Amino acid sequence: MVVADPAVLRPFLDAALEAYRSCTPAEPPGCFALLVGRLEPDRMVVERAVLARNVRGTDRAAIGEYESTIVPCFGEAYGNERRGFWCHAVDQLRVHREAEADGLEVLGSIHLHPDWHRIGPPAERSLRISQHPTAMDAYMIQQTQWPLNMICYVESSDGESSYTIGAWAPPADGGNRCQELTLHWSVPAR
Repeated sequence: MVVADPAVLRPFLDAALEAYRSCTPAEPPGCFALLVGRLEPDRMVVERAVLARNVRGTDRAAIGEYESTIVPCFGEAYGNERRGFWCHAVDQLRVHREAEADGLEVLGSIHLHPDWHRIGPPAERSLRISQHPTAMDAYMIQQTQWPLNMICYVESSDGESSYTIGAWAPPADGGNRCQELTLHWSVPAR
């Protein structure tokens, strides 16, 4: 089970909506944050969502991973340097150190999925994504082994945007199917 206060995710949601509204079919929206909190015996409690820089198109390790593994496995669409995310190592180290100093830990991440079947390039509009992991997401979730991986699906209809969030654990026993986690939204005590 995952417990999160909606206010904790507000910086991510604001950035995700901005990225979504400013994207084009050639430049998919990207937004990513590291999730910091507590691992308790029966739940994970998200206390922070810290935005991080994307070095997908500039980091040699990221470029190499995409060219050698991701594009051949998941398709040419991932050749677009704007598709996918690779967290800047400096950001990741800083967030880990800050979490540790506060007695917390990095639980995982949250990233954006747009309604690509509506806003993507015509050749990709058959791709229906949501708050569920794609095959590429499952691969990355398996690689990181973070206990919490959230996906924020944003869509627009009649000029209004809405979002849905899913929470996922890595595939069990090396499989390729992520395990859905129950997401609870905390409310302030009166």
